[in-house]
Amino acid sequence: MSLALYTLFVAAVPNADNAVRCGAGRFAAHSECCNWFDVLDDVQETLFEGRCDDEARESIRIQFHDAISYSKGLGSAGRYLHSLSVDGSILSHADLELTYAENTGLDNIVWAQRALAVKHGVSFGDFITFAGAVGLSNCHDAPRLRFFAGRQNSTAPAPDGLVPAPWHSVDRILARMADAGFSPEETIALLAAHSVATQHTIDPMADGAALDSTPESFDNRFFTEVCPGCQVVERLMNPHDRQMLLDSSERAPANDTVKGVVDSPFRDQLRLQSDYLMARDERTAPTWQSLSRDTSQMSSRFVEAMAKLSMLGQDPSTLVDCSDVIPQRDRN
Repeated sequence: MSLALYTLFVAAVPNADNAVRCGAGRFAAHSECCNWFDVLDDVQETLFEGRCDDEARESIRIQFHDAISYSKGLGSAGRYLHSLSVDGSILSHADLELTYAENTGLDNIVWAQRALAVKHGVSFGDFITFAGAVGLSNCHDAPRLRFFAGRQNSTAPAPDGLVPAPWHSVDRILARMADAGFSPEETIALLAAHSVATQHTIDPMADGAALDSTPESFDNRFFTEVCPGCQVVERLMNPHDRQMLLDSSERAPANDTVKGVVDSPFRDQLRLQSDYLMARDERTAPTWQSLSRDTSQMSSRFVEAMAKLSMLGQDPSTLVDCSDVIPQRDRN
């Protein structure tokens, strides 16, 4: 995305003086957004029940999985040109993409979202982005995410293997994110989503385990609890010492059977290996520590990173700003 288009995207603020009445005391900046209030009511009633629940969390997860199939490398090579964007391909081609290992556990939310998108006649890419923003809004202290409508449906499935996994190295994760256009700082900002996350598939024996102590609140405890007084793994330190520290930080639980998990000092929490390592790597630790100290900064940088994520492969000038449909949660 060019700087000019990105500035156009993030700078637009609905003008209340020119708002369109959508009925039931609701207003939007554009008439094209009014139908999204009907979608909002249905999503909140039938999918989320107005709660920061598993469906809300899975909606945030599916938004990332759909978007991160964007690849500058594959696109420039002329491969997958029709599937590398936030286009809802995981809903359009659910029969195939749900067979990808990276999408394990997303079956229920995929089929539920697909049915609602078809019911309301909206594109799959728009619905995924909208549901992610609405789901997050149900969580305590969550920021309001931007939502633009007007994406076209995918004409081809996304390629397999583009979603970072918890057992991937920091090098591999940062390379994949850079290929999608994200810096190490933006990558850490996106991880703020783990503040409201739980897991069901990485370690089935810890089904429902949260990634921090407050999974219904969007706060910085994820950053502080993953890395309490952590030691940064310097890339330029003595190679032997660095490897020793990496080896010790990559250890699995005592049973040695759970891939991508390290020991957590907190009861009823699961600690992802990738989170543990990025909290300590010199390329990502400064941002991690900064967000652990400042919840306001964490929220603002997450909103910016999610805005960028939601526009991968899209031309913002062809979309309509419907952000005012997303609920605004009162923040204490």
